[in-house]
Amino acid sequence: MPNKFPLWKNITILLVVTFGFVFAAPNLYPPDPAIQLSGQSGAMQIDAAVLEKVEQSLDEAGIAHRDGEFDGEALLIRLDDPELQLRAKEVIQATMGGDYIVALNLAPTTPGWLRDLGGVPMKLGLDLSGGVHFLLEVDLASALATRLESDLEDVKTALREERIRYRSFELNNNQIVGQFRDAEEVARAKTLIRTNLRDLVPQSQPGQNPLSLVLKLSDMASREIEDNAIKQNLTSLRNRVNELGVSEPMVSRQGKNRIVVELPGVQDTAEAKRIIGKTANLEFRLEASGRVGEVFDFRNPKGQGPDARLESKAVISGENVTDARASFDENGRPQVSITLDAKGGWQMGYATRDNIGRRLGVLFIEFKTKLEKSIDENGELVLTPVPFVEENIISLATVQAQLGKQFRITGLEQRESSELALLLRAGALAAPMYIVEERTIGPSLGADNIALGVKSVAVGMALVLLFMLVVYRGFGVFANIALAMNLVLLVAFMSLLGATLTLPGIAGIVLTVGMAVDANVLIFSRIREELAAGSSIQGSISSGYDRAFVSILDANITTLIVALILFLIGSGPVQGFAVTLSIGILTSMFTSIVMTRGLVNLVVGGRKIKTLWI
Repeated sequence: MPNKFPLWKNITILLVVTFGFVFAAPNLYPPDPAIQLSGQSGAMQIDAAVLEKVEQSLDEAGIAHRDGEFDGEALLIRLDDPELQLRAKEVIQATMGGDYIVALNLAPTTPGWLRDLGGVPMKLGLDLSGGVHFLLEVDLASALATRLESDLEDVKTALREERIRYRSFELNNNQIVGQFRDAEEVARAKTLIRTNLRDLVPQSQPGQNPLSLVLKLSDMASREIEDNAIKQNLTSLRNRVNELGVSEPMVSRQGKNRIVVELPGVQDTAEAKRIIGKTANLEFRLEASGRVGEVFDFRNPKGQGPDARLESKAVISGENVTDARASFDENGRPQVSITLDAKGGWQMGYATRDNIGRRLGVLFIEFKTKLEKSIDENGELVLTPVPFVEENIISLATVQAQLGKQFRITGLEQRESSELALLLRAGALAAPMYIVEERTIGPSLGADNIALGVKSVAVGMALVLLFMLVVYRGFGVFANIALAMNLVLLVAFMSLLGATLTLPGIAGIVLTVGMAVDANVLIFSRIREELAAGSSIQGSISSGYDRAFVSILDANITTLIVALILFLIGSGPVQGFAVTLSIGILTSMFTSIVMTRGLVNLVVGGRKIKTLWI
């Protein structure tokens, strides 16, 4: 029968409509402004005493809040007014000190049955709902010092192999300084270094001892080391962001030694601060014998003692780790399974081969910042971040057999093991980083942008709806229903996919509104042409949809290709626009062609109609 869908098509349309309303519905429940408190370390527990202390500080400051929620790892306090978030954060931070992470958050209010179905509200970008902003400074001097330490060992090894005798070699003021017994040995050493270690340049200084040799990294080598350190840290940060599952993050270099990280639409901002802001590395060192070596405390003693002495030279470091997975051992205790690269596996095997029975320590080196309280000239409390290095032993176990590329780290809490595995998978940092600026942007900042964006969509939608009603009358109603459903489906898919809506994304929605009705304009114009040519009403409807389909498909495919190109080569806001436009094209194809055809078939399909109201 002409203009009649089979049952399965009607059921499909009904299912898609139901899907759209269900997964778009969570956006009707705006989240509550909240403050989240968690420990700097994954092992720190949040208990009722911490909750009571936080609530007391808020009450004393006159900040209205609801009862706190905590699960032993994080505390969440909902506020009644978004404008109070920044003030509440400052109050809690001043009360709890630098041992805790205090972050602005958005507590979900979506009903449980929607969450059980997988329904989540659409994420909003930094320009709409706020998010987390970090400005990190990379310690390039540390990267150069690390390279010089490695070069120092290479110099000593090369001199020993060539049997060039020297008194001493040490680092001094970013230089390698060596002392020799006679001038001939100095000349031989210079020739060897110029030939085999070209990144090191011998220095000639006025009044320099003729039996000394001063080596410095060349300018080209220094620039390359600094550039590689920034690139490696950028890669590690991007990997950490990917592990967090953040949509549309921005991780970019700023100036010579700074990195900007922006995480729009982040729900768990405390976790972001813990992972992004933490700069840590591992070193595997053998336990020292006698009084030689360095003394370190245990991060989690567990009866192992207050401290232990490890050798100064590391066997391997975190940069040799290629994979790390948190799991449980045969006794159900947390562990981290480590996989090393070829070089690291060889070094570990060589070091443990002759040291079976000795203990091997895992040193966790963390570059942190602490808040120092001071009073400024106006009598106001000032919290100043001060960087420091914390080194703790997380594991000290006896070597039972020669180790290779794969082994395990035990003695950790479950959350610590997951956190350590994440950091190691993300990659080692080439140089430590310190947070010099930290902002959590609240939702109030984007309130005007949201209002203007909604207004632009509403005005555009209203004008299009009015145009379709005036020009195409009854068929305009079908087009308007499909247009409204297109927006519902667009929101549903963006929510389900975890896409982030930004201001450029709103522009993509407005463009989608125009493109959605464009297809119906082509179809309805074709139907009018068929009616004018003397075709029957049912034949005109069928021919109008069939003959306009190719033109609509070509137009949308070309636009989709452009959107995909924008997504692939663009970044940040451009990608947000491309994502919204791409999803809008696909949903508009369905609503303008399939859905309107279903509505037309339902109302006029298969019936004898004298006049078509179009």
